Amino acid sequence: MPSEGSAAVACAPVNLASLTPQAALPSPSTAVWQIGPLPVRAYALCIILGIVVACWVTERRLRQRGVAPGAVLDIAVWAVPAGIVGARIYHVISSPEKYFGTGGDPMAAFAIWEGGLGIWGAVAGGAVGAWFAARQLGIPLTVIADALAIGLPLAQAVGRLGNWFNNELYGGRTTLPWGLEIHRMDPNNPGQALRDESGQPILEPGLYHPTFAYEALWNVGVAVLVLVLDRKLRLGRGRAFALYVMGYTTGRFWIELMRTDEANTILGVRLNVWTAALVFLGALVYFVRVRGPREYLIPIEAPAAPTAAGAADLSQVDLSAREATAPKGQPEGYRVVDEESFRAWRETGELPPGAADTEVPADTEVPAGSAPADAGTPTGTDQTSDRAASDRDS
Repeated sequence: MPSEGSAAVACAPVNLASLTPQAALPSPSTAVWQIGPLPVRAYALCIILGIVVACWVTERRLRQRGVAPGAVLDIAVWAVPAGIVGARIYHVISSPEKYFGTGGDPMAAFAIWEGGLGIWGAVAGGAVGAWFAARQLGIPLTVIADALAIGLPLAQAVGRLGNWFNNELYGGRTTLPWGLEIHRMDPNNPGQALRDESGQPILEPGLYHPTFAYEALWNVGVAVLVLVLDRKLRLGRGRAFALYVMGYTTGRFWIELMRTDEANTILGVRLNVWTAALVFLGALVYFVRVRGPREYLIPIEAPAAPTAAGAADLSQVDLSAREATAPKGQPEGYRVVDEESFRAWRETGELPPGAADTEVPADTEVPAGSAPADAGTPTGTDQTSDRAASDRDS
């Protein structure tokens, strides 16, 4: 008759087996679908869907600041292509050996459909495109940036799903119940998993941290954080965007340390970790040093548009319901006012004092320091009375 000790030993394998995770997150085995001669890539679809989400959210927030409907499309026409170009440039610069090293193919740097986009370059390139659009529309860049501060992290969260389809950007091995199954992808048939003799997709051994999912969830949290603090603190002058940057880079810092895919390093640390730290510090300095009220815009030559009094929080007021009284198309430009003046205009249709001196047509360049000499500022406010001042803050 076996002793209690031998019985415990006999049961040990069963207990160890029970530690093996019974649940796992699956990964798609296909990331590209062929529709006739056209390849449809999951990664591209996720990027496009993310852009749609960002545009929808940004459009609503721009309207809440007084921008005419449809402005986000004019901005996206410049910002999206510039962002894609910037993202690709950053990827090529940060991974040059794939294109210019031994065995590299320089022409592959233009094969953007094969993947390889850097968020840092996307934000930089998109900012250049948005700046150009802002000059054409007569909107301060800081207003656009603050409006984008919620839509952008949501777009990044959606875009990260493309990495799931591609079976990429995962972390190290894990036994957690949300460990990720990874398919061994076919290098000769991009977007398709290798298959065994029976036709079943081949999985890499074990489970892995889904770092792309960690980043997606973190980005959603950043969007919520910016939304809450923006409403509470009445952020303006680009500070909401700086808050987004700080939140995103904080998450990217620790998530990047978990990733196991190949990357260039500096002093043994992944390049993107250094980038995240430097960008965080830059955003922190901007957030601390820049002050001023939230900017609101009144279209030039806009008709009076009185509304019912009592709206406690203009950041939550959707101006789309009042489109019937707004001029058709984009205005020539905007007057930058503070919240009090904007509220007065919405309620009474009267322009704030000195607003007539701040008219700047959309296609007019304003040299730095050329503020109108007689532009007035209401007593007790830190209102931006002229376009040049808002451009310097941009």
